[in-house]
Amino acid sequence: MTILAPPPTRLDAAEWRALEASHLARADALTAGHRARAARGEKHPVEDFLFTYYSYKPAVLRRWHPGAGVELADASDSPRAGWRWYRPGGAPGSLCVDGDGFRAEKALLVTGVEKILRSTAGRAGSFGCFGLHEWAMVYRQGEHRHPVSLRLGQGGTDAVVEAHDLRCTHFDAFRFFTAEAVPRNRETPTRESQPMLEQPGCLHAGMDLYKWAIKLGPLVPGDLLLDAFELARDIRVLDMEASPYDLAAHGYLPVRIETPEGKAEYVRRQRDFSTRGQALRARLVAALGA
Repeated sequence: MTILAPPPTRLDAAEWRALEASHLARADALTAGHRARAARGEKHPVEDFLFTYYSYKPAVLRRWHPGAGVELADASDSPRAGWRWYRPGGAPGSLCVDGDGFRAEKALLVTGVEKILRSTAGRAGSFGCFGLHEWAMVYRQGEHRHPVSLRLGQGGTDAVVEAHDLRCTHFDAFRFFTAEAVPRNRETPTRESQPMLEQPGCLHAGMDLYKWAIKLGPLVPGDLLLDAFELARDIRVLDMEASPYDLAAHGYLPVRIETPEGKAEYVRRQRDFSTRGQALRARLVAALGA
């Protein structure tokens, strides 16, 4: 028996243009601080991280897509008619995302992202790392990745690492560990083992949902992309508040994970981010199958 795909959702011109305009305004508001600092040649150790680590420019966030399976009426005379991964819709003058073409050409990417999303979503979260990955990145290191002083000094920072069990499961955090910190970690994450080790309690796994949303391009509706960016932005704040860096000059109070109270606060916020991340994973998987 042949299973037919459901007909695409149809948005009239007024509807989709209003959604696009709302998306542009939201994206501009989210990137306003970064763009202003870039114009002045300034850098912020917390708020600019997503634009440097992931290397995606603010313009990427401004491009609104309806997602696969949505037909845009009277769109053939709009700029998106010249965008890649769009095709004519069922009605004259309409456009749709060419989801089949995107999936066919980027099959390895789509399959890999879906594997990570599904395996992470189906795994229990781990909440005992306490953000020590940032501490392991400066362990016994004279020079640091960020030009910010350590609030406990080098000796105090090293002592915190040595007093804890390192449990990092994320390769893109683990790969920045200092040589002395690597053997102290429970796991030895690799790119190949990422689908087996990724778990929803990890802050970096939550931030990476923004990366996956970008990589899946037109398959991802604009609101989902910006929701993923907002989660990554919020996670980055905790990531640095719980780090060994002294960010008081930038207005951030430390989450002192070297204390029982700091650990409790970290885990509480970590669990909240895990819940938000799981909801976004489900939406991304749904977008893949739209």
